[in-house]
Amino acid sequence: MEEDIEAIKQRLEAMHAKQLEMFKWLHEFCTENNIKYYAIAGTLLGAVRHGGFIPWDDDIDVSMPRPDYDKFVALMKGKTGRFIAETAADGNKEFTHKFCRLIDTTTTIVYQAKGPIKRGLSLDVFPFDGIGNTEKESMKYYKKMKNKVHVMSAKTRAFRKGRKFYQNAAIVIAKILPYNWRKMLMKLHKKLAQKSYYDCEYVCNFFGVWREKEIMKREWLGEPKLYKFEDMEVWGPQDADSCLKQLYGDYMTPPPENKRYPKHEHAVISMDLNKSYLDD
Repeated sequence: MEEDIEAIKQRLEAMHAKQLEMFKWLHEFCTENNIKYYAIAGTLLGAVRHGGFIPWDDDIDVSMPRPDYDKFVALMKGKTGRFIAETAADGNKEFTHKFCRLIDTTTTIVYQAKGPIKRGLSLDVFPFDGIGNTEKESMKYYKKMKNKVHVMSAKTRAFRKGRKFYQNAAIVIAKILPYNWRKMLMKLHKKLAQKSYYDCEYVCNFFGVWREKEIMKREWLGEPKLYKFEDMEVWGPQDADSCLKQLYGDYMTPPPENKRYPKHEHAVISMDLNKSYLDD
């Protein structure tokens, strides 16, 4: 077991080194193109609590106001080189995510989704959308939209031991239902974009894992503020404390030792950080 833990630790350190290069590239690209982004979730928590990566975290999450998200996706469309961006709108069957991902094409990861998927190491880019001007209005709208998100999630996930029975049941049912999740997703993105980010007091990352907790006051995000992240600085919310309390409660207290593990470890089949997935 100790060997497994040490192997995971070494793999995380190697991943972090590559992800940091990706983050530096994203920061520079967004700065040059006047694109606003925020480190969010575990990435923001890592910046505040650890001054960089949470040692056991295995991904980077950023979010952009919808206008900036759309601008980023448009500017990255068709771009080649080490770092590319992909969305479901590109139509690639290997891409099964509801949001944009920045991908390092010099690496290879094979992971389990609806089947084995081969891609490069990635950085998740989520849109922040307007959701309402009061808590009540925002929650009502969230509940209206959440089932559409869950239906698409079920279509692209794999049956897995450890999930709750109803979650696995939904995945099995979704796979046999004849609907095109990509077309549904494109319609959903257009629908979510109709509520202006800057005209709403509350905003939401509809595709985040924290569900209702992803609803934030827009003033918490405010004008991006720089935070130390390893040997660089990244943009984060103006009021990180409120954002982190919303998601984690007492966020400065690390979880117990037995909860400190990579959240995507179960899905990884193989990894080669020195080989491009495009070479095969």
